[in-house]
Amino acid sequence: MQRLSFSRILLFLSALFITSVSFAQDNDIKGFVYEESTGEPVMFCNVFLKGTTLGCSTTENGYFNITRIPDGKYTLYITCVGYDTLTDPVSLSGGQTLNKKYTLKETSLTLETVSITADKVEARTETKTSVITVTPKTITKIPSVGGQADLAQYLQVVPGVIFTGDQGGQLYIRGGSPIQNKVFLDGMVIYNPFHSIGLFSVFDTDIIRNAEVYTGGFGAEYGGRLSSVMDISTRDGNKRHWAGKLGTSCFGAKLMLEGPIVKPKTNDDAAVTMVLSAKNSYLEQSSKALYKYASEDGLPFNYADLYGKFSINAPNGSKVNLFGFSFNDEVNNYKALSDFGWNSWGAGTNFLVIPGKAPVMIEGNIAYSSYLSTMKETNNPDRTSRIEGFNMGFDFSYFLGKNTLKYGIELLGFSTKYETYSNYGSYKIEAKNYATEIGAYVKYKASLGKLLLEPSLRLQYYASFTELSPEPRIALKYNVSDNFRIKGAAGRYSQDLVAATSDRDVVNLFYGFLSGVANLPSYYNGNKITSKLQKANHYVLGTEIDLTNDLTMNIEGYWKQFTQLTNLNRNKIYEDTQENSSISDLLKKDFMVETGDAYGFDLSLKYENKRWYFWGVYALGFVNRNYEKYENGNVNLISYQPHFDRRHNVNLILSYTAGDQREWEFSGRWNFGTGFPFTQVQGFYEFLSFQDGIYFDYTTTNGEMGIIFADLNQGRLPTYHRFDLDAKRKFFFNEHTNLEVDLGVTNVYNRANVFYVDLLTSETVHQLPIMPSLGLTLSF
Repeated sequence: MQRLSFSRILLFLSALFITSVSFAQDNDIKGFVYEESTGEPVMFCNVFLKGTTLGCSTTENGYFNITRIPDGKYTLYITCVGYDTLTDPVSLSGGQTLNKKYTLKETSLTLETVSITADKVEARTETKTSVITVTPKTITKIPSVGGQADLAQYLQVVPGVIFTGDQGGQLYIRGGSPIQNKVFLDGMVIYNPFHSIGLFSVFDTDIIRNAEVYTGGFGAEYGGRLSSVMDISTRDGNKRHWAGKLGTSCFGAKLMLEGPIVKPKTNDDAAVTMVLSAKNSYLEQSSKALYKYASEDGLPFNYADLYGKFSINAPNGSKVNLFGFSFNDEVNNYKALSDFGWNSWGAGTNFLVIPGKAPVMIEGNIAYSSYLSTMKETNNPDRTSRIEGFNMGFDFSYFLGKNTLKYGIELLGFSTKYETYSNYGSYKIEAKNYATEIGAYVKYKASLGKLLLEPSLRLQYYASFTELSPEPRIALKYNVSDNFRIKGAAGRYSQDLVAATSDRDVVNLFYGFLSGVANLPSYYNGNKITSKLQKANHYVLGTEIDLTNDLTMNIEGYWKQFTQLTNLNRNKIYEDTQENSSISDLLKKDFMVETGDAYGFDLSLKYENKRWYFWGVYALGFVNRNYEKYENGNVNLISYQPHFDRRHNVNLILSYTAGDQREWEFSGRWNFGTGFPFTQVQGFYEFLSFQDGIYFDYTTTNGEMGIIFADLNQGRLPTYHRFDLDAKRKFFFNEHTNLEVDLGVTNVYNRANVFYVDLLTSETVHQLPIMPSLGLTLSF
C-alpha cells in the first residue's frame, strides 16, 4: 500500500510538470541579473513593472520571472542595495515571452530609499519564518577571530543557535542536536561542517554566495532531519577577469583564486569559469610561540580545507556546475583526549535549466560524499565512524503571477559503519547498515491580498524500515500594515540517522553515525512502539515590526515536540540473545526510545544605515528529554535536560564604518550564556570487569577506577560570557588590488570560561583566554 501511494505521488508530480509546460499562455518577462564587475548573479534584488503590483525578487542564481502580464507598454525597474537602479522600457502583446539579461553597476553611495524598498518588498512577499539569510557581507560585520571571518562565528549570533564552546564546539539549533541538522553545500550533504576548534567551519567565506539557515518550521523541499537545515551555495567565479585573495593570520592561511576559462565577449555569450579555495590552520605551531600562556603544549587544532568548482554558463542563463571538496581535521594529544581526527571528501554536479517559453525553472543535482572520524583515547578503546553515500534530486518551479508552484523528488543512498563500547566498557557495539531514502514533495505559495499562504506536503520513504512518512507542513504571513507583520509555520518531520554519542563524554568531539537502528524495546511508557523512525512536530509563531526606517524587530516563539527519539540504552547490562529472552528489553537492547520537547522564544533587533550596524539577540530556551530507567525491578519515566540546554543566551554586535572610501571598520561583540547541564560525580570505586567469567581471579587482579555518577545532568556549569573587538583597515592600490589589515582581540577581559572538568583529577580546563591576533589579506 505504501509503495502504491508513493508511485501515485510521482505520477502526480509528473502530471503537474507536463501541465505547467503545456498551458503557459500569458505575457511573461524572465531573465537574469548580474554584477557588471564580476558577472556573478545579483541575489534578492527587486524586479517590478512601474505603476503595477507585478514584480518579484531574484533568486540566488539571479533569476527572475514575472508572469501573467496584460498586453501593454511598461517600464521595468531593477533595484538593489549597493547598485545603481536600472530601468528598461518593454512592450508586450499576444502571449509574448521576453528573455532578458541585465547587469548592475555597484554604486559608491548606498541610496537609503532603495535600501528601505528592498527590505520591505522582501518582508511583504516572503513568509521568512525561522530562517536567516547569510551572505559574506553580513559575516564580516562581526569581529573576526584570528583575523579570519568565518560562517561558524556568525552562526553563533543567529537567534536560536547554541554553540557549546570555543574548543570542540558543536551546533545546536532550538533544541536539536548536531545530527538533527542537515547541511548542504551546493546540494552535497556535509556530515560535519565545523572544525574541532569551534571558531571555524569548513566553508571559505570568500566563495560563499548565500547561506539559508532554517531553525525550524522549514518547508517540504527539505526532509530527513528533525530540527534544522543549513543550505549553502558557492559563487560560480569571476566571468570578467582573474582575481583572488591571499591571506595569513596568527591562526592559519588561505588562498582563493577565480576567473574565466572561457571569457564571454558579450553578455549573450557562453562562459566557463572556475573558483578554487584552500585554507589551513597552523595554530598548533603558532600557539607555542604566541599563546604559550593558553597551553604549554600549544593548541593542537589542525585543519586543511580544499574546494574547487567549474561552472559552464549557457547564453540563456542555464548552467552546469562541477565541484569537489576535501576537508580534514586533527587534534593531537589534547588534555583528557589522546587523538581525534576526521576527513571528509565529496564531488558532484548541479544544473539550472531555463526552458524557452514555459514559465518554469528546473534544478537538479547529484553528489557523493564521505566522512570518517576516529577517536583514540588513553583509557578507552578506539572509536570509529564512517558514513558515505550519494544524494540526488530534481526540482521544478512554476511561476503563476504572484504565486509559485514548486515540486520535486530526492533520492539518497548511504552506508554507515560504527564501532564503540558502552560507558563502562562492559560490551561492544558494532553496526554496519545500508539505507535508502526517497522523498517527493509539492509546495504552493499563494498571495491572497495581505495574506501569504505556503502549504506543502512531503512523502519520505525509508527503505530500511519499509515505512512511508507523510509530512504536511505550512507557512503563512499576514501583512497587517507596511510596518507590522504576523507569521507562523508548522510541520511534521522524520529522521533515520542516530548519533552514537555517550552522555558521559567529557569532551564531545566524536560524533558517530548510525542508520537503520531497529534494536529497540517493544514498548515505551506502556505503549507499543509501532515505528522505528525518529519523529518531531514544529510550531512557530512570530511578528516582524519596522520600528523605524532603519530599525527592525523580530519576535518568534517556538515549540519542537520530539515524539520519538533514539538513543544509546543506559540500562543495558545483558546481551540480546535467546538465553536472555525472558529479560526485559530495557536491560538488553542496544538502543532505547526517548521523547522530549524544546520551546522558547527569540527576540532580535537590527539597525543598519550607511555607517552603523547593530544586531542584538536574546533567546530564552528550554530543552527536556524523557527516558525509561530500570530501578529495583520497576520501570520509571525519568526527565532530564540534555547537555546543550541553555536557558538564556544574549548576543550584541556593533559595527561602524569610517573614512571617505569606507576603508576603516570597527566592530565589537559580546556574548552571554547561562551554564550548561552536566552530570556530577558522587564517588569512585574499584571496577572489576570479570571478563573471564567464573575463572576471573579478583584476588590477584588490579581493577580500574570506576565512577559513581549522580543523576543525569543535574549540575550546571558557570555562566559563559566573552567580549571580542576588531579593527580593519583597507589600503587601496588600484581598482582591483587592496590590502586589508585586521587586528582583533578575542576574550578581551580574559574571562575564564569553563571547557570541562576532568572527572578523575578534578582539574578545570578553560576555554580560550585573551588572544590578540593579526591578519593580512591581499585582494587582487
